Amino acid sequence: MPNLKDIKSRISSVQNTKKITKAMKMVAAAKVKKAENTVKAARPFSDELLHLFRKMLTQAGEYTVSGLRVQRALDNYPELLKKREIKTQGLLVITSNKGLAGAYNSNIVKAALKRVKENAQAGVKTVIYPVGQKAVSALKHSGGGFELREGYIGIANDPTATGANIIAEDIADDFVSGKIDEIDIITTHFNNMMSYSVVAWDVLPVSVEKAETHELDPVMEFEPSVHAVLQQLVPMYITNSIYQALLEANASELASRMTAMSAASNNAEEMITTLTVDYNKARQAAITQELVEIVSGAQGVSN
Repeated sequence: MPNLKDIKSRISSVQNTKKITKAMKMVAAAKVKKAENTVKAARPFSDELLHLFRKMLTQAGEYTVSGLRVQRALDNYPELLKKREIKTQGLLVITSNKGLAGAYNSNIVKAALKRVKENAQAGVKTVIYPVGQKAVSALKHSGGGFELREGYIGIANDPTATGANIIAEDIADDFVSGKIDEIDIITTHFNNMMSYSVVAWDVLPVSVEKAETHELDPVMEFEPSVHAVLQQLVPMYITNSIYQALLEANASELASRMTAMSAASNNAEEMITTLTVDYNKARQAAITQELVEIVSGAQGVSN
C-alpha cells in the first residue's frame, strides 16, 4: 500500500513544479508577442533589400578590386561575391542560451551535425560558429569531426544589428583570408506561435540571382561610384541576413518554450489529479484497515 506521507510529498512537489512552469509560460508568452512583431516587421525590409541588391548587381555589371579602398574584410565586396571551390564550409549555428524549450535546440544541433556528416562524405571540412550556450555545450560533446570556433553567447540573449555586425565581420575575415570557402546559417524560420522550421541560409559568398531586365526599367546611376555604393550595400546585406536569422531564431525559441511550458503545466495538473486519487484511495484503505482492527479487537474482548 502506498505511503500517505510519500504521496502527499509528491503532490506538493508537483504543485511547486507546476507553479514554476506556469510562470515560465507566462514570461515566454509576454516576450514572444514582441518577438513575433519584431520579426514580422523586419521581413519586408529584408525582402526589399534583396530586391534592391539584385537590381543593383544587374545594373553594376563587372566589378573589380581595382581602385578599391579596403579597411576591413567586410568592405572587400568583390571577394565576398567571388565563388570558389569549396574545401572548407563554415556553419553559423544559432541556438538559445537556455533550455526548457522542447526540442528546439536539439533539432538545430541535429541539422548542423547532419551537414557535418554530409560534408565529411564529400571531403569538405567544416568550421562551426556557434551562437548560444546550447550550441556550444552540445557541439563540444558531439564527438567532433569539425572545428568549433568561440561561441557568441551574449548575442543569443538579445538579437541586435550590432551583434549581427560582429558576427559578419568575423566570418568575412575568415572568408576573405581563405580559411573558409563558404558559410551557411543553420537557424529556424518562425511560422507561428505553434510551429517553426529548421532552415539553412546561404551567406558567403553572397549569392543572389540577378534580376531580370526590362526595357521600361529605370537606369541606375551610382554616385560617387559603383565601388562606393556596393561597399555599403554588400556589408548591409550580409549583416541584415544574420540579423534576420537571429530574430527568426529568437521568436521560434520563445514560442517553443511557451508551448513546452504549457504542455508541462498540463501534465503536472494531470499528475496532481492522479496522485490525489491515489492519496484518497490509500487514505480510505488505511481508515478501513483501522476499522477492521477495532471491530476485531472488540469481538475478541466480548468473547
